[in-house]
Amino acid sequence: MTAATWHIEEGVPYPMGATLTNEGVNFTLFSINAEKVELCLFDGDVETRLTLPDRVGSVFYGFVPGVRAGQRYGFRVYGRENAARGSCFNPQKLLIDPYSKKIDGKPVYRNEEELAWFHHADERDNAHIAPKSIVAGKSRFNWGNDKHPNTPWGRTVLYEAHVKGLTKQFPHLKHKGTYQALSDPRLVDYLKKLGITAVELLPIHQHLDEYHLQRQGLSNYWGYNTYSHFAVEPSYAVNPANAEDELKKAVRTLHKAGIEVILDVVYNHTAEQDGQGPMLCQRGIDNTLWYWLNGDGYYENWSGCGNTLNIVRRDVTRWAADSLRYWVEEFHVDGFRFDLGTVLGREPDFQAYGRFFQVVYQDPVLASRKLIVEAWDIGEGGYHLGNFPQPFAEWNGRFRDDMRAFWVWESGSLGAFAERLAGSSDIFCHSGRRPSASINFITAHDGFTLHDLVSYNEKHNVANGEENRDGHNENISYNHGVEGETYDIHVLNDREYTAKALLASLLMANGTPMLLAGDEFGNSQGGNNNGYCQDNSISWLDWPDKRHGLQTYVQELIAVRNRIRLLNEDQWWNEQRVQWLSSDGLAMGETCWHNRGIKAMQVLIDGEWLLLVNAKRSQQLFNLPQGQWEMSCVPSKKFNYNSAKCTVEHMGIWILHKKG
Repeated sequence: MTAATWHIEEGVPYPMGATLTNEGVNFTLFSINAEKVELCLFDGDVETRLTLPDRVGSVFYGFVPGVRAGQRYGFRVYGRENAARGSCFNPQKLLIDPYSKKIDGKPVYRNEEELAWFHHADERDNAHIAPKSIVAGKSRFNWGNDKHPNTPWGRTVLYEAHVKGLTKQFPHLKHKGTYQALSDPRLVDYLKKLGITAVELLPIHQHLDEYHLQRQGLSNYWGYNTYSHFAVEPSYAVNPANAEDELKKAVRTLHKAGIEVILDVVYNHTAEQDGQGPMLCQRGIDNTLWYWLNGDGYYENWSGCGNTLNIVRRDVTRWAADSLRYWVEEFHVDGFRFDLGTVLGREPDFQAYGRFFQVVYQDPVLASRKLIVEAWDIGEGGYHLGNFPQPFAEWNGRFRDDMRAFWVWESGSLGAFAERLAGSSDIFCHSGRRPSASINFITAHDGFTLHDLVSYNEKHNVANGEENRDGHNENISYNHGVEGETYDIHVLNDREYTAKALLASLLMANGTPMLLAGDEFGNSQGGNNNGYCQDNSISWLDWPDKRHGLQTYVQELIAVRNRIRLLNEDQWWNEQRVQWLSSDGLAMGETCWHNRGIKAMQVLIDGEWLLLVNAKRSQQLFNLPQGQWEMSCVPSKKFNYNSAKCTVEHMGIWILHKKG
């Protein structure tokens, strides 16, 4: 059918987006304050505008016979004259479909002149440079007998990684830095042998580079600037036109190895940024519907990225739920980690049982997946650790900070250490929640790597182009006497002991451990604690030429974790199963718990496993509980041991197992 013969007929208001049938395509778009919506079909440079003829509630819709997969399209939206303050309607700006599964083109704004073409107040028609949505065809991917591994929370070990950064420098891989590399048997075998049960991938939704990065010639490497919440990021594909199938193959391959795939997703803001940013989609469709605005019509910037999505609005809630369901049903993903999760509960104050959480809770597709939130945003009252409802787990920032303080800064707070080791019951033991609600981590993509945490006192972010102002200033880090890299063997040993103590705390703690990719072999970012714009060797994992000592240690720790029944059962610890003992082997009393000069203790689990905890950088003697004990996992061989006593020579956690 040629452009001259396109015509529009009555369609249906759901499902949303462009729905392909044998006869043509049904198009929908929701907007409360629009008075007219034009569907724009493109054939080469020829544009055909068709007014969506029908409206039910907020949904404009229509059916175009003869449209096939691959058709490029967009929308022009006209606002009512009495539209609410803060509206940005401008039919001169072509808008993509918020349900786009594919997009042709990428907006470029490297300077003010280029950005002006996408500004909501600019009166020029930008269709010649604006990206277009593409009608997606029906998937022919063969999933075979693929199924979700459904690893119990109590046996889950997360591995946070970036598709490109994980694989770009992995030795001997084909198609490095791509979804196909995730399918490589060598990488999958590495993860399996390490003991990983789930990879948590940084955003793979299609994203854009912010205009301040484009001006500097940098890019958004992390991907937390989502452009389309239904489209696969094409730059991680060997063949961008086939990105969907390449990602599906990676998921299928990881599932076959018993490894789950969890996506880091961004439903707190969009790539349209602040009021001076580009108008690409939501802003022009209905700015006051999609975003939180103050009384003057300006954006509430609770995300720190210029705008904040108003998820509580009914249409926006449905859009987010439709998107999540699409990734589960179409790509078989096993769960999601929600960036700045507090935004999801803002109405505008945080509501633990708000609309979004209720929708997810009652959705049989979503409620059965692993759901993880980052429990804060930058708005007033934005920190809500422990306040999210079932079935959401939460990144436990208290675990990170208390464990760092205990080992790195030698705080001596045995009480804080024990609370975090036991699963953070002070935060999560309520409303029927289990220890797995606590996602325990020492490091994550945002901040120092483990190597840099024990090698730098200060951040070194000059390469980011912001004069070292960006990134966290408080890192609870310690360089052990030398800033950065060194050949001093004493400094290197001390750093290793601290790193191993942190890893043992992470993997022996009750709750769900999350390991940052590369920490198991000492990966460094040269002290950069905010590598979001470093798509280069700063952020790509620097895989070692030979096996690193930490790799073996992490592998052993995870193997031991799998043998400790209590850690696998996802149950709160109690005095019948866990005893807290002093270094002398006696029950810990109040004096011991509150004496910061005491930096050693023993943890006896089920009478079978014993953790010797020494937070000093010097020798420590332990009188062991009665029984015959054998070393199961140790940070080094620097210890003296007999059936009744054990003397360790440095900081760390020694794990013993009872014979017989």
